[in-house]
Amino acid sequence: MITFIYFFSYSCKELIPDLVREIKKATSQYISENNFTKYKFEWQNGYAVFSNGYKERDMIIKYILNQETHHSKRTFREEYISLLENYNIEFKNEYVFDFFDELDE
Repeated sequence: MITFIYFFSYSCKELIPDLVREIKKATSQYISENNFTKYKFEWQNGYAVFSNGYKERDMIIKYILNQETHHSKRTFREEYISLLENYNIEFKNEYVFDFFDELDE
């Protein structure tokens, strides 16, 4: 499974939905133009955005660079649900990466 993590700073004057729309648009075009998949690439409808302070910057970069190692110990889904639970973010389990469960069958 391919997952995408974007780590960036932005102005508080920008709206998160606008940023996500532009990211999805640009990456969809890039993936299609470079034939990364034989199937038509489409983003899921939703997205998750988490904010961090500047002090966490180096830790986050290190995590992203070691993502493959993290996911050899537990799946992205397991890690994501753990993150949601640790920060008391409400979610419905049946809607979290439902699409990826179907791919694994």
